[in-house]
Amino acid sequence: MSVLLMVLLTFFGYILMYRLYGKYLARVIFKLTDDAVVPSKEFEDGIDYVPTKKEIIFGHHFTSIAGTGPIVGPAIAVIWGWVPALLWVFLGSIMMGAVHDFGALVISMRNKGKSISEFTARYINSRTRFFFFLIVFLALWIVIAIFGLVIAIIFNIFPSSVLPVWLQIPISIALGYVIYRRKGNIILWSVIAVLLLYGTMVLGSYFPIKMPTVAGIPPTGVWTIILLIYAFWASVLPVTTLLQPRDFINAYQLLIAMFLMTMGILAAAVSGRLELVAPAVQMHPAEAPSMWPFLFITIACGAISGFHSLVASGTSSKQVKSEPDALFVGYGSMLTEGALATLVIAAVAAGIGLGYHSGGKTLFGLEAWSTHYASWTAAAGLGSKIAAFVTGAANFLSSLGIPQSIAVVIMGVFVASFAGTTLDTATRIQRYIISELASNINLPVLTKRHPATAFAVISAGLLAFASGADGKGALTLWPMFGAVNQTLAALALIVITLYLRGRGGLKWMVSGLPALFMAGMTLWASILNQLNFVSAQKILLLSINGIIILLVLWIAVEGLIKFFSDNQKGVDVQIEH
Repeated sequence: MSVLLMVLLTFFGYILMYRLYGKYLARVIFKLTDDAVVPSKEFEDGIDYVPTKKEIIFGHHFTSIAGTGPIVGPAIAVIWGWVPALLWVFLGSIMMGAVHDFGALVISMRNKGKSISEFTARYINSRTRFFFFLIVFLALWIVIAIFGLVIAIIFNIFPSSVLPVWLQIPISIALGYVIYRRKGNIILWSVIAVLLLYGTMVLGSYFPIKMPTVAGIPPTGVWTIILLIYAFWASVLPVTTLLQPRDFINAYQLLIAMFLMTMGILAAAVSGRLELVAPAVQMHPAEAPSMWPFLFITIACGAISGFHSLVASGTSSKQVKSEPDALFVGYGSMLTEGALATLVIAAVAAGIGLGYHSGGKTLFGLEAWSTHYASWTAAAGLGSKIAAFVTGAANFLSSLGIPQSIAVVIMGVFVASFAGTTLDTATRIQRYIISELASNINLPVLTKRHPATAFAVISAGLLAFASGADGKGALTLWPMFGAVNQTLAALALIVITLYLRGRGGLKWMVSGLPALFMAGMTLWASILNQLNFVSAQKILLLSINGIIILLVLWIAVEGLIKFFSDNQKGVDVQIEH
């Protein structure tokens, strides 16, 4: 199959399924209506609860759920072959991931914008709420610490991306001021802001910034500290000050990057230089774990990710201004992420063959791919995954005549910007989680915005620097994050299933069957991880992973009991349309 045909067919499939399955879910399953009172209007406060146009909230939601997830997952999973990676991304995002995101968003909107941890008590029982809180806190704790490191690594590998990423902040604040305070034209000023952003990329290519060691702290550690401080302030500001306008810019940046990559694929295909150099299927790559179940854990954000339910029920549900907008924001964002993951697969399965620098020479074709993916260990590091995508994507852009140095900056800024959005959003959501939990246990000081955010950032900082001054402490827990994240997706699907079960009929099957599949895959992977941790005598991972397995089994059993209980049907008819 040609790369161009692969991309075009999957893109067409996403558009078709949005119009068919997405609208079926909106009209028949969830019965969205304009008449419903939504949290953004009911609790409008100008800080977190802000009614927002669907195009703007789409930008926030998409850039928050994407981050580097749809990049790092496919960039390593392609080692099992491009066919299984593509099938999981395409089918997973349509039938599981988009249902998961859309469902979590709608249910949160119908529960006063509460997080999925909070409304778990309504659909299962109060016992499960605290356990769910623990899993969510752990997941966000790792995300905040690791994404600070991810951006630090990007800055270290691609110093030309530093200046554009930081200059995007004042550009975004200015855009928010013009749109919200001066009532400027959204489209016009957004285009101007995006043009300014691309202008800074040219500057970045001429003025790369390389962070030195400061007071004995390596560059990655220095950047991690700076980024965590930034995350604190970005997360306590009103969403209209920085979060919304910057994410709107990033949404444009995404569409431009995807368009350029697609055009680059077309140009390279026409020239006859582009081919899929990755194997179609490779069941036993060197040092890699089994494809089953780890393919479904490795590729998360491009297909289904539990973190998405935290964004949907954390920030997005507080900004969507009408129920019908939830389809575009929730279901549409996930399919767009699937499209991005498809382009990532194309970049690491074909684009890398257009030119890959290694050992002082440039390799092409199968030799280039085989060098980078010589083994699981060789391709598994964060820097390795990001470099594979940026190299392949920059090669696509170079096919359009864009200088390689500028192409690298464009893709480096693209990755860093999305990682920054995820860092901000994860910190803000962790604040919500801490505040809700503090409210439940009567600890009023942590219900306030600044103390809760400080707790989120400081705890992440302690994890980041637990192993030393380089800020890489979160990597200690990273081996279990994939399974924790996908376990969270399974649990969110269980909650959605119970919600739909309460509304009668067989509606629950749209989320119930995905819930069974994800629960099976993630428990399987968690148990295999546990056996590996035992043999490697990794006590910390062994302990935390063991606790997660027990909590998951507990919540799953509670969910099954609730599902089959006589009084489940009709228990939730909160909003009848």
